[in-house]
Amino acid sequence: MDEVECVVVGAGVVGLATARALALAGHGVLVLDRASTIGFETSSRNSEVIHGGLYYPADSLKGRCCVAGRHRLYAYCREHGVPHAQIGKLIVATEEGEIAGVERIANSARANGVDDLQWLTATQAQQLEPALRCVAAVLSPSTGIIDSHALMLAYQGEAEAAGAMVVLRTPVLSGRVRHDGFDLAIGGDEPSALRCRFLVNAAGLYAPALARTIRGVPRETIPSAFFCRGVYFSLAGRAPFRRLVYPVPPPSGLRVHVTLDLAGQARFGPDVEWIPKVDYTVDPARGDSFYAAIRAYWPELRDGALQPGYAGVRPKISGPSEPAADFVVQGPEVHSVPRLVNLYGIESPGLTASLPLADEVVERLSRHPP
Repeated sequence: MDEVECVVVGAGVVGLATARALALAGHGVLVLDRASTIGFETSSRNSEVIHGGLYYPADSLKGRCCVAGRHRLYAYCREHGVPHAQIGKLIVATEEGEIAGVERIANSARANGVDDLQWLTATQAQQLEPALRCVAAVLSPSTGIIDSHALMLAYQGEAEAAGAMVVLRTPVLSGRVRHDGFDLAIGGDEPSALRCRFLVNAAGLYAPALARTIRGVPRETIPSAFFCRGVYFSLAGRAPFRRLVYPVPPPSGLRVHVTLDLAGQARFGPDVEWIPKVDYTVDPARGDSFYAAIRAYWPELRDGALQPGYAGVRPKISGPSEPAADFVVQGPEVHSVPRLVNLYGIESPGLTASLPLADEVVERLSRHPP
């Protein structure tokens, strides 16, 4: 049986950031992923936004890791040549009754240590974005956009330069807790068995399912998995805005907002659709409801201008009728299995928070040295 010190299951942005942190700390690291490319699922099917840290409850892991991660991510991108742009974001109230919602977001941001928000009147907002319709807005100048694949390649490159290996098309089928580590059954073209001392479950959408396959992990510590699909539609033609525009969100999540990619192409979404299993199908008919939502803040949107784009699935651990769950970085203090860390519910802002989340994993593993 092959042996390795650390196995990280999942080659998404958080798994690769964790592999990088472990390898730079001197550990032997093997990253395993079932897909044929890194970041195949949630990490490449999102808005590619560097979030400011506006929406999350004070003292939540999401809030702390997002704000710290945003500062570190901009520095990392500059140091490693990862394409990005700090273009800013407007959170807009399209009617008087939504101003209180903007105020709540601003208060939440301040509680998370975000101190650069700027209140704008409708006139001031329209001076920045002439195509915008709103009655008030808040500008988050520290929000930006990023090439998520380039970021993952940078994390992978650093991890491999420090001795880590990333192996794709290699699913972890099951496992067993041992007194000194873990035995794993590995699938793929060449099924095998693998033994490791440390195990990090960064399997994203499949993290709860993976945990249930590992004999010795208490079932009561594993959350239920919920899948929430969001589809995006691209705009045919020139983008109307130079910044991101987010309407005030309802309690259930975000409304249809506009983001930009680094080429300046505008895309709208994601919407919210709870589904029973992971499915990336984009139903063109879902675009019909986008038009009215977008015209609330961009009235000039013409019929037929939206083209089906792509879909992502949020790895939820709370259901549609429940408050949104915080990130869960679960170590032995919860499940009582030494040298195991499970990451659950790492949805947005997981990309922005990837470096602090990796540090959270390393810190929990360091409590149980070899």
